[in-house]
Amino acid sequence: MATAYIERGSESSPTSEQVFSFSAWVKLGDGGATSGRDMIFCQTRDGVTTDFLGFYIKETTRALHLECVSGSTTIIDLVTTQVFRDPGAWYNLAFNINMADSTTDDRAQIFVNGTRVTELDTNSIGATQNINCMDDNASNRTRIGAGDTGNTGVVYYYDGDMSHVHFVDGVAYAGSNWGSTDSTSGIWKIDPEPTVSSYGNRGFFLKMEDRTNLDLDSSPNATTLTTSGTLTATYDNPSNNFATLNPLNQPTATKVVFSNGNNTAVSQNAGSSYFGGTSTLGMVGGKWYAEFKASNLGGGGMVGINGMPGEQARQNKQVGYTTSGFAYVSDGNKYTNLTPSAYGNSYTTANVIGVAVDLDNLKIYFAKDNTWQDSGDPTSGATGTGAAFTILAASATPYGHYAFSCSDDSSASSTWDVNFGNGYFGTTAVTSAEADGAGIGAFEFAPPTGYYALCTKNIKAYGGA
Repeated sequence: MATAYIERGSESSPTSEQVFSFSAWVKLGDGGATSGRDMIFCQTRDGVTTDFLGFYIKETTRALHLECVSGSTTIIDLVTTQVFRDPGAWYNLAFNINMADSTTDDRAQIFVNGTRVTELDTNSIGATQNINCMDDNASNRTRIGAGDTGNTGVVYYYDGDMSHVHFVDGVAYAGSNWGSTDSTSGIWKIDPEPTVSSYGNRGFFLKMEDRTNLDLDSSPNATTLTTSGTLTATYDNPSNNFATLNPLNQPTATKVVFSNGNNTAVSQNAGSSYFGGTSTLGMVGGKWYAEFKASNLGGGGMVGINGMPGEQARQNKQVGYTTSGFAYVSDGNKYTNLTPSAYGNSYTTANVIGVAVDLDNLKIYFAKDNTWQDSGDPTSGATGTGAAFTILAASATPYGHYAFSCSDDSSASSTWDVNFGNGYFGTTAVTSAEADGAGIGAFEFAPPTGYYALCTKNIKAYGGA
């Protein structure tokens, strides 16, 4: 969502200036900035530089803030001691405000995955009773994914994914209203159609399920919202979590820059800087497919899998620097244990590189624009026709699993866009939108028969052991 957001201009008076609630399912972006805020929700008024209501994660601390300011007065300033750093998880973040409540600490509440957050920073400020927190002015605006702390120019954006965003004007719902605890796993899961008695005059519900109309209001209000900038649609959602690149796997110095919901990685040009990125989800069995495309190739791009992704990142090493790493290099070689050997055709920024990992038969295959190199046949099973490598079992790798990986084998910088099934390379949509055999995802080229997008639904169904 970086540099793009959804806005509702408020023409009508609110149902209540003191009672309302908000909920969103979010998947965090890079979080690597040194200042600013990942703004999830914001209300301000044009021409008023101090009135502000915001719900955001502060980038320096990764704490969650609920803040309301009117003029020079801070009405609410709740700051969690809990921090939010996991880029591979979907969180349900919610708050409610009821300024009429007789209990000071209950007038503003934050909820994470259905549970109220009671451990707050000691500098948190509770709310004074019966003060208005929503501006009854026609120029008031609500933004999802951006905020400007009262100034008319947008300053802060949210760099991550969002789904099922509710704003309810006039009712202060608890966090338990937006989901339920799975009886088997104990995991907080989404309620896609929660009970809402009324959204009030200014409320709305953004499911974000229609990839062509992400700002569609599915509440009874059917309010017209507008999008500023270009939002990137994604199949990644709270019910089916897709792999992305993992910004927590970083070299100790010269950090990789991640963007586009952690599906783009820019390795940094510094000495022997090789590392690019590894997937948030690992592979222990089954058959998996992903696509890579470089928008910039430094010295020698590499894509493949690695069996020790954390150590690969820490040491700032390229894919294939140990016996549990296997890569296809842009010069046409294949690569493992720091050793290149002849393999296939070279590739450039114009090409889509497919990676098919068969952990049932311990083979890996690479394709250039849907042509499997060395006459490979990913459906050949134990025969392994044209496989680039016979790989170790996942249980035999140092970390007990494989991660998809990308890097550069020189000191130059490369930019990799990865499609784990979300249908984009960076911000450019794939042209053919081929799903896997389970009907999941959108790839440039159809995954080989029996290979799947790396996401939680497929891992449960086809993950192997």
